[in-house]
Amino acid sequence: MTTPPAIVILGVGALATARRIRSVYPGSSVHGLQGRVADADVDVTFTELTAHLRELYASGTPIVALCAAGIVIRCIAPLLANKGSEPPVLAIAEDGSAVVPLLGGLSGVNTMAREIATALDVKPAITTSGELRFGACVLNPPDGYTLASIDQGKRFVSDLLAGQATRVEGDAPWLDDVQLPRDDDALRAIRVTPLAWSGATDELVIHPRSVVVAIGEAREVRDERLHEQILEAACERGLAAQALALLLAPASRVGEPALQQAADALQIPLRFADGDASSDPDRLLGNTLRMPHKILDDGDRAPIAFAIAHAPVDPATVGRARGKLSVIGLGPGDASLMVPAARAALAQATDILGYETYVKMAGPFRADQRVHGTDNREEMQRARHAFELASAGRRVAMVSSGDPGVFAMAAAVLEALDEAYDPAWAAVDLEIVPGVSAALATAAQAGAPLGHDFCMLSLSDNLKPWSVIEMRLRHAAEADLVMAFYNPISRARPWQLDKALEIVRDFREPQTIVVLGRDIGRPGTALKTTTLAELKSTDVDMRTMVIIGSSMTRAFRPADTAREWVYTPRWYKSADFNV
Repeated sequence: MTTPPAIVILGVGALATARRIRSVYPGSSVHGLQGRVADADVDVTFTELTAHLRELYASGTPIVALCAAGIVIRCIAPLLANKGSEPPVLAIAEDGSAVVPLLGGLSGVNTMAREIATALDVKPAITTSGELRFGACVLNPPDGYTLASIDQGKRFVSDLLAGQATRVEGDAPWLDDVQLPRDDDALRAIRVTPLAWSGATDELVIHPRSVVVAIGEAREVRDERLHEQILEAACERGLAAQALALLLAPASRVGEPALQQAADALQIPLRFADGDASSDPDRLLGNTLRMPHKILDDGDRAPIAFAIAHAPVDPATVGRARGKLSVIGLGPGDASLMVPAARAALAQATDILGYETYVKMAGPFRADQRVHGTDNREEMQRARHAFELASAGRRVAMVSSGDPGVFAMAAAVLEALDEAYDPAWAAVDLEIVPGVSAALATAAQAGAPLGHDFCMLSLSDNLKPWSVIEMRLRHAAEADLVMAFYNPISRARPWQLDKALEIVRDFREPQTIVVLGRDIGRPGTALKTTTLAELKSTDVDMRTMVIIGSSMTRAFRPADTAREWVYTPRWYKSADFNV
């Protein structure tokens, strides 16, 4: 199991059991139903169980649900299709008294059931015939191995359950303790080989991921058909596509889209040979591989070469990966408001960088992840450090609050790249993952004050002159734009908000609606609606978002309710404004 499981609970009664299960799987997370468990007690909150379970299932995340099995089945049932690709799904009693594997027999669900049952000191409710008869799932080989055909595998196991015997050909140490009906002269065979399956029905073929494919600098392996060329070359040599372990290329080709597209199509990692490794694929293999292997020699200096290792290959031991830098926004602070792409980038990261407060918000992290928290004033140093790590092959997540492109780290990262002129930095796979900004989060709490044209302004003069801020305030106020103020006030700038309000009041009526959102999405959140005339700088601190409405912004309470809503209509008439 390469992806840590999501442990899903519906109430505080399951917390103790969930924590015991989490201790079994480093990197796993506890997901709690919002309103039933405190945000501080879980890693992730969700608002609707069915949608959350389906999202986890569709993403291939193992699910350990501490609730009735029937609930889980009804939630996921519409998604059930391919047995060979489903993640493990288990239902666990809240008190830990029952462990029921539901789905994922071919992805290790029964192994997980045994592991969890051992931790909870109960017996797992395993019902799979092969597991009960042989003591293990023959169709679930360990990491580094894969079945040639799941359909043939099911027929083969059915024959064994019916009394047929088998022999084992090849290196399969995990089968040593499995209680298979063995006979050295059996007609049926379990074959462990990197060679392609012939289609014979009297054998179960398991492929070790032991084949490394390498390409050099040749022009004929640079186009979008690269994965097809690799499959054709493998077929000519009798190799199974499932036996491919990784794609190896010269470091000079880092960043070529065709390489990543080929690796993705083949569902194998892409690695690069550093240093003075030859650009000829045969020599590339010989200079890079550090495990016992045999290079298939075609004698014609083919642009694609293959090496077969004596055992499954761990891609992390060959060359290096193309580094990746993901600049992500955590949203306003509530875990449920972090976009899934940002959560995925954090889960995949080897290194997490950011202002220490935001890094803590992004946690918890696995023991194998490196955390680099820094002072909030070290943005450029932080950005350069991120590129240094990523250019060495690391997967780096740079965290910001809100949206990384709104007064946050995305601009600093791009500035560092723009100034670097470093080919290694330019080769990094850089992505900017959007987030929910403080202005958007505050606006959503209030209603829709940003429903028409608006602008965002930072009142901090740390990175721009105050004269520029004054000019922009004046123009925005005169244009009747809704304005969202970031960094409105601080101990070092106690006067600037009052000065900004003086400018705005020259162009806006006293009754103009103002929304104040403090720590929206975090503990202690507070929302207040006031007017421009009533607004005082003492109502605001550095953690407050200030939204000043336009002449069209309205506040109202629906009949017989205490809830006030603020919105700016989507329409605008020139008669309503002196243009």
